[in-house]
Amino acid sequence: MRLIRTLVPLMAAVALFASPGFSQEGNLVTDPPKGITSQEIIQKFAAKEKEFKEARDQYTFRQDVRVQTLDGDTVNGEYREVFDVTYDNSGRHLENVVYAPQNSLVEVSMSPEDLQDIRHLLPFVLTSDEIPEYDILYVGQQQEDELHCYVFDIAPKRIEPKKRYFQGRIWVDDRDLQVVKTSGKTVPDIRKKNNENLFPKFTTWREQVDGRYWFPAYTKADDTLHFRQAAYSDVHIREIIKYTDYKRFGSKVKVTYQGQELPKDQKPDPKEPTGEKPEN
Repeated sequence: MRLIRTLVPLMAAVALFASPGFSQEGNLVTDPPKGITSQEIIQKFAAKEKEFKEARDQYTFRQDVRVQTLDGDTVNGEYREVFDVTYDNSGRHLENVVYAPQNSLVEVSMSPEDLQDIRHLLPFVLTSDEIPEYDILYVGQQQEDELHCYVFDIAPKRIEPKKRYFQGRIWVDDRDLQVVKTSGKTVPDIRKKNNENLFPKFTTWREQVDGRYWFPAYTKADDTLHFRQAAYSDVHIREIIKYTDYKRFGSKVKVTYQGQELPKDQKPDPKEPTGEKPEN
């Protein structure tokens, strides 16, 4: 996937794709940022992330999940689910499954943590609310396709029980100061007696939607999980997740009477013509 700004406003989910799951990276340069400190960058992108998170809750989209195990280049098991994320009239999050063939995974199984990660951590968001939970280290600058980015390594300061975290690297566009790419893994791995729950390394690329927000577009993981207790000690796993069809949900409506907008608590005369005018 190529990382490129959308130049035309109000076009949802516009991005240019090269080879799926890959972008053209330049060399990492360790020079400090100019005209701004690394801490200021963190504060600004975290504020943008909070805005993005709130905005994404106002968009419907489709999420296509594919998890495969492989023997060499041959797929020998697959979990597949396609669902539409929508909202009811009260704004509650809904997921409508549109395609879910029988799960054929044998070497691994989908745990509740796997499903939680797919929905919340693979499209990782690091807002100002989560910043205190992480150590964030500026490591340099790098070109990602047409974007020049600041690069940060992040890791949780501590692991709280029953909580999931991201550990890895993020790329922040130096113009919009928004996260455009993340690469790492979800933590912690779970290794208990008769229970090993391991998670692959992944990369998520974002695309610009409506000329403003950088939303997740494509996630790819291709890794080998090393189990200590299972019959299958090494499992080659591949995950491909696509996020498409971003559309802003709902529209506010103004009620007009004889060309004038009515106050919210006033009803029009039923004998007279009325109209409904969508609010831009």
